[in-house]
Amino acid sequence: MAHTIEQEESLVKVIRQLLNLIIGMLVALIALVIAFMYYVPAPKAEPDSEENQIVPDGNGNFTETAKQAAMDKTVDTVTYWNAPDETLLAEKEKATVLYGRELIAHTAEYYGPSGSVFKDGTNGMNCQNCHLDAGTRVFGNNYSAVAATYPKYRARSGTIENIYKRVNDCFERSLNGRAIDSASKEMRAIVAYIKWLGKEVPKGEKPQGSGFKEMAYLDRSASPDKGKDVYVQKCQSCHQSDGAGVLNADKTAYTYPPLWGQHSYNDGAGLYRLSNLARFVKSNMPLGARHNATQLTDEEAWDVAAFVNTQPRPKMNIRKDWPKLEEKPFDHPFGPYADGFSEAQHKLGPFQPIRDKLAQLKKGKKG
Repeated sequence: MAHTIEQEESLVKVIRQLLNLIIGMLVALIALVIAFMYYVPAPKAEPDSEENQIVPDGNGNFTETAKQAAMDKTVDTVTYWNAPDETLLAEKEKATVLYGRELIAHTAEYYGPSGSVFKDGTNGMNCQNCHLDAGTRVFGNNYSAVAATYPKYRARSGTIENIYKRVNDCFERSLNGRAIDSASKEMRAIVAYIKWLGKEVPKGEKPQGSGFKEMAYLDRSASPDKGKDVYVQKCQSCHQSDGAGVLNADKTAYTYPPLWGQHSYNDGAGLYRLSNLARFVKSNMPLGARHNATQLTDEEAWDVAAFVNTQPRPKMNIRKDWPKLEEKPFDHPFGPYADGFSEAQHKLGPFQPIRDKLAQLKKGKKG
């Protein structure tokens, strides 16, 4: 009898353990159901746009500079200019505008050493080597403000210039070539394309993202020696050790443009001003960089620009440029000047003292 009671107590104990286990499982199941009912998934992370990706350097390496730039970038709330949609082009203007785009993107095929329109009309570079993505990239020297701001007075010539004159300036300076006929089919197409790009920009205004993005000035002279180190590390793989660039397989145009030498821009080009080249480089180079995902520090951009612009290149007769000395830019590398600073400082800086003096001269003239 005692044995029977002992067995019953053991059975009750087992039953209680089973009940406790079942109750525990039910409680856990109920908790999971409640958690599922109130769970709100985190928003799915969208892949970075092309502009926000961490990009490799010219050798395909993800550099610490690129990583740091991507990590450090702040949220940009500015609404930048965007090129119009080509698919919405009116039929009557479509052929001309698209031909203009083609001429900007592949200038050398029409005016280069083997050009179909004019042989040896340029150095073999394309307009979009300086006006990136056929003149549409934000802070890539785009054409967004051209239609809205021309005709306008330009201090370089001391005259009112129209778009035709501006285009030919590029042909003669950046492309180290010849001016083209303003009445030609090609010029009309280029101007039509430029005007179409800026068709929504109010007259007299410059949209956000036009020209070059501003950057801090150095408190020292830019260093070609330091710039050479930057060039070797970040630029040489595309533009080559001799700065001669790389031609395409057909030898008709440059895949990577020359930065100095006989086929590069001449000393009358806008990029021969150090501030223009430094700002262009900072926002767009090395390959893959963007204004909001840069790969170079400000100092590296200034120094590599100094290295590039102190290398040999074609010369242009610029004796008639900047007829009013007080209107010469702070970084125009050829004298004479109205501000009393040396040609060496105008070429490499430091620039802030020159800027301050020019501002005083301008203020004094107005007074």
